[in-house]
Order: sequence, then structure tokens, then C-alpha cells
Amino acid sequence: MKKIIFVLLTIIPLIMNSQEKNLPFSEIGDYPSEYTPTNVISRLIDGLGYRFYWSTESLTENDLNYKPSEDSRSTMEVIEHIYGLSLMIVASFDGKEFDFKQDKLDYTNLRKETLNNLIYVKSKLKETTDLSQINIEFSQGDNKLQFPFWNHLNGPMADAIWHCGQVVTNRRASGNPLNSKVNVFIGKTMP
Repeated sequence: MKKIIFVLLTIIPLIMNSQEKNLPFSEIGDYPSEYTPTNVISRLIDGLGYRFYWSTESLTENDLNYKPSEDSRSTMEVIEHIYGLSLMIVASFDGKEFDFKQDKLDYTNLRKETLNNLIYVKSKLKETTDLSQINIEFSQGDNKLQFPFWNHLNGPMADAIWHCGQVVTNRRASGNPLNSKVNVFIGKTMP
């Protein structure tokens, strides 16, 4: 029995680590050779993905439950919010109205799905020739609202970057600081 427990305790972290390595945005690749609107937005998504990847990497239960004050969101609630923002961006690129209802996911799946949503948006940007055709649409009560792509920049994209910083601050305050080798300027984790 002790051997089985030992094997499980050895294998489970290896499996978890392997799953982590399969997630996108552990680093930012080379930048495009030309400045086009979609390349610039794609690079913004790279920056968001990289920040989200590392701000949410290896969080503990203590980190996820941390709240700086009673009236603020826990780190887990902030991550759920970033996931919701990624869903809003995806809905726009799919030409759909955003639905504020979202599935309740655990930390591992929230992280994975958020990163996958951002990779999906990058793939959609490769097919996009006219950003003016990408709108944010949602309903509030009986009112259907529509906003141009510009609102993505100061809305969900900027908000998600903002909240990645909040996760970094929270994890530092809960005793689990960001990996000191993460370099957001270069987009790589230094050796």
C-alpha cells in the first residue's frame, strides 16, 4: 500500500506538470515582420496570455481564497472574471451576442479554458481582414447593446490585463509571489 501511495505521489505532480507545459502562452513567440491592425491586436493578446499564464501558474488553495479586504474579490473570483472577459472577446469574433452566464469551472479548467480562448482569438485574427466588422454585443434587460471593436481595447482586453496584475498582487500578498524569472517585456521566462 505504501508503494502505491508513493508511486501516486510521484506520478501525479509529473502529470500536472506535463499538462501545464501543454498550455499556450508560457512564452511569447517572435513578433511579426509587419505592423498591421490584426498583428498589433494579436501581439496584445500575446501579452495578455503570457501575463495570465504566469500570474495564475501554480496557485494554491490559500492563494485562490485570498481577498485583500472583505468587500473585494478573491483571487479565484478575479480569475473567473478574466475567463468571462475572454468569453466576451470570443463571442465577438464568432459574431455572437455575449451571454453573461458562464459555467462554473475549477481553477485548473478556468486557467486552461481562458488560455485556449485567447489562442482561439489569435487564430480568428489571422482570418480577420476588417476589425470594424467585429462588434461586442450583449443584452441588458430588454436592451440589446452593440459596441464597435474599439471598445475591446479599453474594455475586455485592457480589463483582463488589469486583472492579471491584481492576481499577481494577491498572490504576493498571500505568500506565493510570481516567479521572479518571468519577464513580461521580453515575453520569456529567464533561465
